[in-house]
Amino acid sequence: MKIIESKILKKFPEIKFGFSTKIGLGRKAPYFFNMSKSVGDNGKIVEENRQIFFEKVGVKKVVFQQQIHSDIVRIVDSDSILGESDAMITTETDLGLAVSSADCVPIFLYDSAQKIIAALHSGWRGTRKKILEKTLQVMFNSFGSDPNNIIAYIGPSISVDNYEVGIEVAREFDERYLKKINNKIYLDLKKINYHLLLNNEITPENIEVSKLCSFQEKDMLHSYRRNGKKSGRALGVIAISGGICV
Repeated sequence: MKIIESKILKKFPEIKFGFSTKIGLGRKAPYFFNMSKSVGDNGKIVEENRQIFFEKVGVKKVVFQQQIHSDIVRIVDSDSILGESDAMITTETDLGLAVSSADCVPIFLYDSAQKIIAALHSGWRGTRKKILEKTLQVMFNSFGSDPNNIIAYIGPSISVDNYEVGIEVAREFDERYLKKINNKIYLDLKKINYHLLLNNEITPENIEVSKLCSFQEKDMLHSYRRNGKKSGRALGVIAISGGICV
C-alpha cells in the first residue's frame, strides 16, 4: 500500500496524517484502491480498504462529511456521520477528519498552539466561495487561533496544466489564476488556495503545497477528470494523537 505523507505535518509527532492512493491490497481497475461508496464499487471492499488505510495511518475513529462543493464549515466532536459540508474542525484527540478527493483540492490545517485541526475539500466552487478563508476565520474567531501557529498542507490535486475550464467558470476568477493556451483556459486551484492562506497571514514557511497532479499521476492517483464516473476516490485523514498531545 502506498500512502502519501506531508513533510510539514510530519514535523509534529502528535499529528497523524495520510493521503491514500490507487495502490493497495492489489485492487484492480476500474476502482483500484478506492475509498468511496458512491462510485459504484463494492461496499464491503470499500470498508476493507478504509479499515486497512486507517490502521496504517494510526486512527480508529474517523468522521466523514457529505461533500457538496459548498462553503459550509462544521465543528465536530464525534465520529458520527455528518450531513452536508465541505470543511470540518475539531479539538478532539484521536478523532480523524476525512476528506474525499479525485481532483479537487484537499487542505489540512493544524493550529500547533491551540491543538486544533481542520480538513476541507475545495473544488472550483468551494474555492470561489473561499471555503478555506471561512474555515480559517472560524479558527480565528471561535478558537482564538493565531495565524502564526497554523500549519497548512495543500494535498495532491489537479494541476493548472490539466484543469481546463469553460468561460463561465473562468470568469469567476482573477486573470492571474488563469492560463490560456490555443484558445483553451486552464485554472490554477492550488495557487488560489495558497494565496488565500497568505492573505489570511499564514506564513509561507508554514505552508506545504503538494506538487503531485492527480490527473498526471495515472498510476498512483485517482482522477475524475481523467477516468470519469469509473474513477475511485482518495481519502486524506488527519488526527491529533491523545497519547502525545498535551
